[in-house]
Amino acid sequence: MTLGTSEETPLNVKQSNRKLFKLSLQQKNWVLACHIGFAALWTGTVLSMFLIALRNNSTANADILFALNSVINLLDDFIVIPAAIGSVVTATILCWQTNYGFFKFYWVMIKWILTTGLIIFGTFWLFPWGNTAEAIAQSEGLGAFNNSIYKFDAKGVLIGSVIQVSLLFIIIVISTVKPWGRRLIKVKD
Repeated sequence: MTLGTSEETPLNVKQSNRKLFKLSLQQKNWVLACHIGFAALWTGTVLSMFLIALRNNSTANADILFALNSVINLLDDFIVIPAAIGSVVTATILCWQTNYGFFKFYWVMIKWILTTGLIIFGTFWLFPWGNTAEAIAQSEGLGAFNNSIYKFDAKGVLIGSVIQVSLLFIIIVISTVKPWGRRLIKVKD
């Protein structure tokens, strides 16, 4: 049984549906601005990683090959990972402290699913591929192009960054358009 606003519990304690803490409009706007900033950083950096990975396939200098792989990892470690964390933290605050909620809107739920998928993919596939490609480029120089592990990992970073940036653009479109509307939640009697 769910009690409504102003109904009393068996111990005659009034129930309130108000949140203990809710962001003011100005606070919400600041958190939203940070959220958009983190999303822009994440998206732009992954796009940059794709362009660098694309250039990585045609270099004729061992030092440049290592530098390109090193820059991909540097961008991942110092921009993508913090931006993804910042995006998740600000999204959590927005869902928790505003009327968006975590499960009230289909578009919010889809964004959570896609973002979680991106973070899992980045953590368990892209990150190791990038690190391995950098290590092989450092130890083997241009011989890395003949190493099947390097070729697989470098192609994985290239294709994976395309997948990531595509999904990030889809998330941005979902955030802007807000399709699918509000979920109908049935109240149990």
